Amino acid sequence: MNLSLKDIEAAKERIDPYINKTPILSSSLLNEWLGHEIYFKAENVQKIGAFKARGGVNTLSWLLEQGHRPKHIVANSSGNHAQAVAYAAKQFGIPATIFMASYASKIKVQATKAYGANVVLNKTRDLADARVAEAAQEGGTFWIPPFNHEQVICGQGTAAYEALTELENIDAIFTPCGGGGLTSGTLVSARGLSPKTKVFGVEPLNANDAAQSLRQGSIQRLASTPDTLADGAMTMAVGELTFPYLQQLDGFYEIEEEYLIYWTQWLTHLLKCRLEPTCAMPMEAIRRWLKTQKTKKRVLMIISGGNIDQPTTQKIWSTDCLHKPPM
Repeated sequence: MNLSLKDIEAAKERIDPYINKTPILSSSLLNEWLGHEIYFKAENVQKIGAFKARGGVNTLSWLLEQGHRPKHIVANSSGNHAQAVAYAAKQFGIPATIFMASYASKIKVQATKAYGANVVLNKTRDLADARVAEAAQEGGTFWIPPFNHEQVICGQGTAAYEALTELENIDAIFTPCGGGGLTSGTLVSARGLSPKTKVFGVEPLNANDAAQSLRQGSIQRLASTPDTLADGAMTMAVGELTFPYLQQLDGFYEIEEEYLIYWTQWLTHLLKCRLEPTCAMPMEAIRRWLKTQKTKKRVLMIISGGNIDQPTTQKIWSTDCLHKPPM
């Protein structure tokens, strides 16, 4: 099935009662330094602190709309999707169990439990993925995957949909890419609302399974858990549903860890908001793309989340990047 703008609009109608319409931010100082107009869709102030709430709520709401009410919801996640499914399940009064890796952000684990879900920690992400597949076989159980489901993709696409109905003449959109749900949904929204807008995906160089897949023309899986501060992009492989959308992107960037740190510091300072390294990452891709442009551009970046724990915060701020302004 090829998703369309109508699918995104249907998702938006379903989720509107349960989510925040997040603001669009900008920094006049950053715009002055770079010589372009950059806008930020602030999903860090979304329900559960991340865009993932959109996909979780939409998928469960869609399921109920189809006349199916599961007895139990299960999911696998590195963190934000866990909270999203726990939040969605709570809204509709359905028990949820989330399978996570033991190295997942503690603040995300605690938040998932706080929404009422049962959390099962596993030694690795691969084990968590295997456990959820096994649990999904039980009668009356429905599995909401973190990205590889059409209704998850549609829900995530509503963030760009909102932004593009508010902003005109956007030349390019940049999103972080883990499993590809947000990037795929963004592509569908952009192609439907603003076909001239280019869409780019961005992932850590240290967890570049999507980039490898795009180069090889087939889905490539990482051999081991990636070493990256971008815990929201630590997926081992993209999905068979998201990969064809990633192949339609206008470009894809791989970003080194030092730039995750640099832009987390600078965007926190310039936008006066809390954000994760995963969602600061696209700013370096934006900077690199803008360096190749000969005319002034209007760019949109989706800030995917703001759930950052103390150990990661300490790593981010252990050195001072603010002495060197973005240029």
